[in-house]
Amino acid sequence: MPKRILTGTVTSDKTDKTVTVLVERRVKHPLYGKIIKRSKKYHAHDEQNEYVVGDKVRIEETKPVSKTKTWAVKDRLVASRGTAVEADLEVAEATPGTAD
Repeated sequence: MPKRILTGTVTSDKTDKTVTVLVERRVKHPLYGKIIKRSKKYHAHDEQNEYVVGDKVRIEETKPVSKTKTWAVKDRLVASRGTAVEADLEVAEATPGTAD
């Protein structure tokens, strides 16, 4: 039986070697026919702790690693844009009495 592969966004990386991935899918409402979003969170194994919140990743079904983890992160599709950048900005003080 082939392993399922899903695409989602990392929502939490606080636990060691584990990330939480939110997978969204679109389904048609059975009565009204409108397309609606359904989502589910999966715990996925991340051996090197390399994935951060906001990354779009692919996860693959595996044998159970723990009680709640039966998925493993396969690869990163899009990196997160939420990475902090350290900037050293120096602001010149304005002298009193001068108009800018």
